[in-house]
Amino acid sequence: MSTTVTIPTPGPRARLIAVGIGVSLFLAATSAPALTPRPTLAVDSTAPEHTISVSGTGTVTLKPDVADLHLGVLITRQTVKSAQADAASAMTKVIAALKAVGIADKDIQTSNVSLQPAYDYSSNSNPPRITGFQMSNSVTVTVRDLARLGDAIDNGLAASATSLDGVNFRVDDQTAAEAQARQAAMAEAKSKAQTLATAAGVSISGVASISETSAPMPYPIMYSGGAPAAAVDGSKVATPIQAGTTDVTITVAVTYLIN
Repeated sequence: MSTTVTIPTPGPRARLIAVGIGVSLFLAATSAPALTPRPTLAVDSTAPEHTISVSGTGTVTLKPDVADLHLGVLITRQTVKSAQADAASAMTKVIAALKAVGIADKDIQTSNVSLQPAYDYSSNSNPPRITGFQMSNSVTVTVRDLARLGDAIDNGLAASATSLDGVNFRVDDQTAAEAQARQAAMAEAKSKAQTLATAAGVSISGVASISETSAPMPYPIMYSGGAPAAAVDGSKVATPIQAGTTDVTITVAVTYLIN
């Protein structure tokens, strides 16, 4: 007895499907190495901001209303005790003279007190020989009425002050002037940025950053010191004072966004 097994022959459609599956398996096998994990490269898609950086300066000129002066006494004596005593006496007279012209206690401040030996370098001794002691005492004086500044200087020197280191003029409250200078500085910076943007064919869309520096500029008047000079007829010659002007300056650095 015989058994017959019949295997049907695939039709054209079945053959096409089989061929497609075979090709897919072949490609998968040959491309397997390419499908292994690889490092991923990060790409920053954020475009850098386009900016224009400029600076602007604003200056306001004011007439000073306050002056600071520095008066001192320097006494040399053979002993520490005598140097200290005489310097104290001289500075007491200076302070009294300042108060006599209307300077308040709060506006007279001790700025330096020092004691140093005085040496004789003329001989060849080593170390040099001490010949005495120098006592120094200085005060900083704020004069709020400039009409009294000349009298404060003359009276202080006449009362025993041996040094006047300088006079600085300033504005007591420059808040309003700073605000005005700040506005002028920003206006100048914006004008510069607008000119650059127009020339480049772009437009300003905002502000990225602002930084500021201020530079008040007091003008010192140097005085050589010594007692007020006397006129030919014997009358005292007052020290002339010219306050001039003081500049309050603000500088800004601004970075503008453009598009």
